[in-house]
Amino acid sequence: MNRLLDTPGQYRQVPVTITNSPHKPPNWLDVPSHMRTMCDYVNANWDTADLVHLASFVLWRLNWIHPFENGNGRTSRAASYMVLNVKHGRLLPSRNSIIEQIVGNRQPYYDALRAADDAYAQGAAPPVALQTLQNMMSGMLKEQIKANL
Repeated sequence: MNRLLDTPGQYRQVPVTITNSPHKPPNWLDVPSHMRTMCDYVNANWDTADLVHLASFVLWRLNWIHPFENGNGRTSRAASYMVLNVKHGRLLPSRNSIIEQIVGNRQPYYDALRAADDAYAQGAAPPVALQTLQNMMSGMLKEQIKANL
């Protein structure tokens, strides 16, 4: 976040918009509550949910909350990848990482985030709302593993 923000890590205190997206992030006053709820979900499901679900949830929810004035996409991808590795119990091999795959072709990522937003807005619980994103992440994880054999 070097040079992107004067105070990296501080939650935004202004409204933000996302270019080329219909999603309107929540009011900045609600960001701390949404962040706590996100962390509570991960902690409550840590022992029972698989690594792709938890990483997908973090990727989607951080993008949805948009807690910072800038760098939200980078932060969400990094945090998601960290959850994936920690839940896996060790670092994944690094060639053709999920992050590289997302950055190399962003449209499936954007489409999967939008599908999760739409499903969640219609009342779907996260395991259902995240199906498209989880399928994308699973496929990318397989590609990452194959690239490192």
